[in-house]
Amino acid sequence: MKILKIDMYRWMQDLFPLSRSLTGQGTLQTLKYLSNINKKIKIISFTSGSKVLDWNVPLVWEVKDSYIEHIKSKKKFAIFSKNNLNILNYSQPKKTIIDLKFLKKNIFSNPKRPKDIPYVTSYYSKNWGICMSENEKKRLPKGKYKVFIDTIFKKGKMNLGELLIKGKNKKEIFFSTYICHPSMANNELSGPVLSTALANYIETKYAKPNYSYRFVYLPETIGSIAYLSKKINLLKKNVICGYVLSCVGDERNYSLIHSRTNNTLADKALKAALINKKNVKLYSYLNRGSDERQYCSPNVDLPVCGFSKTKYGEFPEYHTSADNLKLVTKKGLNQSFDVMKDIIDAFEIGLIPKNDFIGEPQLGKRMLYPNINIKNGKVEPLTTNQQMFIRMNTIAYSDGKNTIFDIANIINIPVRKIINEVKLLKKSKILK
Repeated sequence: MKILKIDMYRWMQDLFPLSRSLTGQGTLQTLKYLSNINKKIKIISFTSGSKVLDWNVPLVWEVKDSYIEHIKSKKKFAIFSKNNLNILNYSQPKKTIIDLKFLKKNIFSNPKRPKDIPYVTSYYSKNWGICMSENEKKRLPKGKYKVFIDTIFKKGKMNLGELLIKGKNKKEIFFSTYICHPSMANNELSGPVLSTALANYIETKYAKPNYSYRFVYLPETIGSIAYLSKKINLLKKNVICGYVLSCVGDERNYSLIHSRTNNTLADKALKAALINKKNVKLYSYLNRGSDERQYCSPNVDLPVCGFSKTKYGEFPEYHTSADNLKLVTKKGLNQSFDVMKDIIDAFEIGLIPKNDFIGEPQLGKRMLYPNINIKNGKVEPLTTNQQMFIRMNTIAYSDGKNTIFDIANIINIPVRKIINEVKLLKKSKILK
């Protein structure tokens, strides 16, 4: 599966320049690009103004151009065509002449990251503005400026992507990611490319998977709310484990954002997959921030938690132009792929292994137990041999009640090693 993992970064390079938002051509182009990679991705549309739960789908927003121009020098600043972060996302159109003193009220910058352009939105209130680095803002010459923000609001459609891989079992593992941020790499594109690689992995490795797998690509918040308005009953009936994939491309940390109840199968599975990883961060649902807010809310209560490398809001480049293709690496994406792949493989090898023997099975006659264990001339206790420790305890806790993830967490061994052991023990007919 190396080709799939390598491709993720190339997909990001292709998608990075597109100007995405809740709606518009950039978001639609992103979905179409991903659907060319996996033909099973279908586009679902919601009409502007339609009511979705307690919300309404926004108007379509398109940007033709935007900049500010110093009247005297004719020099332009915050040019949208050079960087699509240079505009307040969902900015109202504005064409006027204004003095710098008053213009600054509508210039958004981040003094804590003076070299970077901030990503700022105003989805649900009518504002206009441009974004630039704090350093560039300070260098603006005094005088009057022409403000040129050529944006359009119109009735249209908000588009989502959905990919369903049907398994023998209708019970689903659910993956959600978002497609509404403009040119940001970790806090946008890492999630969609990882989701697409995982879908391709399942279809390649498991021609007839035991479980069903659902992937959705949504504008954050309003997209998940719209999707729930259409699919909530189906999801509540079928989803047994789910993840919001966000910021999964850097190499700094591994992050688990727990579900509201903190004890779902998704929580246990991800925790088991992260055992022995370096720099693991566990976050309470109190620290939520992405679409786990919607999936775990009361009256929805899906078994969903969040997975990130470095969690959104916890890395300095977050929501700035510094979240670029230098921040995300092939290695970081591959690390995330391996974590989610382990969870998928655990479901497919058999979620709940069972030992039907009364007492310990005789492993020696099956060549699964060292009858003589000598190291440096001394007989070593069995517990010093990790492989035997894993084997004996995998058998001991395979009672038909514990999942593979439970076993991994109980004996504090990465779930990948438990998967490999269960495969061997099933082949030897110790487990079923």
